[in-house]
Amino acid sequence: MSAQGSPFASLTSDDLVTGEAVALDLPAASLGSRIGSGLIDVVVTLALVVVFILFLGIAVLQTDGALAHVAFIGTLITVFLVIPTTVETLSRGRSLGKLVCGLRTVRDDAGPISFQHAFVRALVGFVEVYAFTGAPAFFSAMLSVKGKRLGDHAAGTYVVRERVRLRLSPPALMPFHLAAWARSADMARLPTSLALAVRQYLGRAQTLDPRTRHDLGSRLAADVATYVSPPPPGGTQPHDFLAAVIASRRERDTARLEREAVMRNRLTGER
Repeated sequence: MSAQGSPFASLTSDDLVTGEAVALDLPAASLGSRIGSGLIDVVVTLALVVVFILFLGIAVLQTDGALAHVAFIGTLITVFLVIPTTVETLSRGRSLGKLVCGLRTVRDDAGPISFQHAFVRALVGFVEVYAFTGAPAFFSAMLSVKGKRLGDHAAGTYVVRERVRLRLSPPALMPFHLAAWARSADMARLPTSLALAVRQYLGRAQTLDPRTRHDLGSRLAADVATYVSPPPPGGTQPHDFLAAVIASRRERDTARLEREAVMRNRLTGER
């Protein structure tokens, strides 16, 4: 059984992975925070409608009814479609309500939304939020695992909490007796899922019972060994081997980044 099938190797659809294979979980926004941000957006939108209608009413007061009707339709399109779409596109998923509540709209794969996503959300949102007083949006979000309203289902998006406290496990330390081997060993870059599985295992190893810890460590070590040459000294425990590989990769990546920074500063200084 490979690390891909272990309980430590899974990446959910809510996970973003950094370059060091640290999964950053972006939990879906709660129903309460969605309602709070939505109410702020509704109040702002209705206020804009009133302001636009007052100004347009004064502007077309001396004109005919047909022009006033066109101006009214244009106001609704601008306030309910153009402005929300533009704001969410330029802010990469934030409206005023989301900004206040610490929320952001992202794609289902956790990437930033585009104009198309924002437009579909605004278009469906006009129907479910304003035409039907928010009832479809409320029940859809309540029944959805990710709190999606109908506009999110149509656009392929959901809303996440941005203000999440990041908790990282302590970095793996290099076992002293493997330091010399690790310095001379050839270590290829580990696949993201495998590197994540190793980090999770090292962070949780002390909470596992000895048999589970040994079995999981052995399976992960077997997978990691295909990216490392030569193998570690005989009798090396799986936990120590995995810690040595992760620590060595971190040291090498740090050294590489420092070399690149020096080279970049040197080239910039010569210009």
